[in-house]
Amino acid sequence: MNVATPVIVDGVRTPVGRATKGSLASVRPDDLGALVVRALIDRTGVDPSEVDELVCGCGYPWGEQGYNVGRGIAVLAGLPSSVPAQTVTRMCASSLQAIRIASHMVMVGEGDTFVCCGVESCSRAGRDFHLAEMNPALKTRPDGSDYYIPMLMTAENVARKFDVLREEMDAFAQRSHDLALAAQRAGVFDDEIVPVRDLAGNVINRDDGPRPSSSLEKLALLPVLTGDDGRITAGNSCSLSDGAAAVLVMSEERAHDLGVTPRARVVASGVSGIDPGIMGVAPIDAVRKALDRASMTMDDVDVFELNEAFAAQVLPTARALGMDPFDERLNPRGGAIALGHPFGMTGARIMTTLLGVLEAREGSIGLEAMCVGGGQGQAMVIERLS
Repeated sequence: MNVATPVIVDGVRTPVGRATKGSLASVRPDDLGALVVRALIDRTGVDPSEVDELVCGCGYPWGEQGYNVGRGIAVLAGLPSSVPAQTVTRMCASSLQAIRIASHMVMVGEGDTFVCCGVESCSRAGRDFHLAEMNPALKTRPDGSDYYIPMLMTAENVARKFDVLREEMDAFAQRSHDLALAAQRAGVFDDEIVPVRDLAGNVINRDDGPRPSSSLEKLALLPVLTGDDGRITAGNSCSLSDGAAAVLVMSEERAHDLGVTPRARVVASGVSGIDPGIMGVAPIDAVRKALDRASMTMDDVDVFELNEAFAAQVLPTARALGMDPFDERLNPRGGAIALGHPFGMTGARIMTTLLGVLEAREGSIGLEAMCVGGGQGQAMVIERLS
């Protein structure tokens, strides 16, 4: 069997809104998803009837983002009823998994045109389990671990295990804001952002998160969230957020036949598992697997987008992979600490940003990696084509 090559044609996203009090809190997640899917179809010029399937990533697929929200998004976006849709969750890496699923379907010949989207509204769907929904066997495991451990505590565990200091976490957080603000001022996010109109008629076209008022001095004054002797603060963590993103994955042959110019090809991917209590460093093994499958090393990577769930996990992950966390190749337009982290959206948001950075720098190889609640990691290697 001939293996088809999956390519990424384009990607778009909404701005990222802060949860509850942010700019997108009044907008339903399925409406956000439909908006970016419509924009992606319009921008690429692909006939909606050409789409074999829509794959939607959602971290917490319940409430307004339940009932197979991917199918609802497809209907709202005006895709033909003949286009099936599924919703997948790998929590923080859900829409990266959607891209991976589509790539695999292309490889085995089960289709050649896939819309991959990701959506999350922490404002409207929330994220917390009720205590009654927790399985006691997962809450207190024989080895003493807790599958449901709060993410803040996983970050604290990583900070202690790898001796990550509060000061360097704050410094990395400030870097994230500085880079994101510089990107906003330069207008480099404009090409990837689809403006959103809220219920009041306001047009939102900028991310809520980057803070011009942030400084190392202010970050140092923030209280810790993980006990009196803790190191994790709101300032060196990502914020709960709302948003949606969409990426078009096709077979290289079909893109050529339609006269569509792809921006990158998918080279390899990897996933990993780890103790849930230190989930933040799970990307280390996922990256190594993806690079090994691509016959590459970190030296081959021109841009590395590592999701900033917490500065506590970015610092040791980058170092374990042989990269200085302040290297200009790492998150050059800032990351989730500044921009926010709508769980289901982020994988596709990062991929969209990665495409833009590779093109702006005329780089070749891009790497995306994410940690995942519950003790997983995921990574994908792409190669720029256009």
